[in-house]
Amino acid sequence: MSGLNHISKKKPFFPIIPPLRKYLRKEGREMKLGLQYVDLLEHSLAIPLLDKMGKDTLWETVHYSVERTMELKKSLTLIYVLLRTEGDLSSARHLDVDRIDYCAFGNSNPFRVRIINRYNDNYDYFYVKTADASRIYGLELEHLLSPNRISYFVDETTLIEEHIAGIPGDVFIDRWLDLPGVNKVRLAKEFVKFNERCHLRLLGDMRSYNYVVDITPDFDDVQYRIRAIDFDQQSYEGRRRVYLPQFFKENLALVNMGMQLINQRTVEQYQNEERSLIARRLIRSRYRVKDLLDCMEEDNISTPDKVRHLASDLADFHQNKDFLNCKGMGSLLKMHLKQSLQKHIRKLRNL
Repeated sequence: MSGLNHISKKKPFFPIIPPLRKYLRKEGREMKLGLQYVDLLEHSLAIPLLDKMGKDTLWETVHYSVERTMELKKSLTLIYVLLRTEGDLSSARHLDVDRIDYCAFGNSNPFRVRIINRYNDNYDYFYVKTADASRIYGLELEHLLSPNRISYFVDETTLIEEHIAGIPGDVFIDRWLDLPGVNKVRLAKEFVKFNERCHLRLLGDMRSYNYVVDITPDFDDVQYRIRAIDFDQQSYEGRRRVYLPQFFKENLALVNMGMQLINQRTVEQYQNEERSLIARRLIRSRYRVKDLLDCMEEDNISTPDKVRHLASDLADFHQNKDFLNCKGMGSLLKMHLKQSLQKHIRKLRNL
């Protein structure tokens, strides 16, 4: 795990190239929003946001002039309606912007907007960020290949993302993991499957604060779903281990739990289950996935050194020197998916 402490602290932003812009337009991911990320930077006051325990959350609540606040509330409410109801403006009448928070910590420096229902005080969130091509690839791959659907939009250099609900992984490990009633066997199974999903689609840096744990009551127990919430490190780093959550020290408690409860044959069973599920999704969305990976092949979302290093790692892992001929992250991901899933795809097509 110590080998992962050199992960890039500040990944550069990669612009949206024309083929990716065309893909987003075709798939309904691009629309005019009437507001850009830079518009929210014009705040006049920022106050640290504390949690219920009085601890600094690393977010700041930002304030604007009265006139600017009214303009932003109108635009942000309409954006939320687009995100949640495909633009049904009738639902906007009882919605309001309760708070705007800004995070200077991390890579994307997002704004988090809290929308409140004036009738019952129920609230929801969404995020306004700078549009980064690697993050968009991560969001789209999550939507297509994971069990989770993702709602997001792009307008020029601005990215709007829905809030992904769940208990932050670091909070879950610290406060929930050892509580009575936690089904650790099911949780261990889900961590194995999450680990496999990240590795197959080359989503990196899944330390505990970059995912959430979603708990769903079942008729006789509970089910767990671990969901990524940070997609900045999609196919960027040059070491294969970065794409395996099991190797981050922040996840050690989950790894140790799994080692105690699941043997190697069961781990392999869960890995095969997840590969089969991803293969099904890939077959179902094969043309859209192909279009996306074609965009990635034309794009530059990492450095030549990182591409060469990852190509070498994947060549060793798959025992296939063809990886060494790949010139970019898109080519590596396409070959990695093919190598990992071809057995499952053949079986599914022969059913």
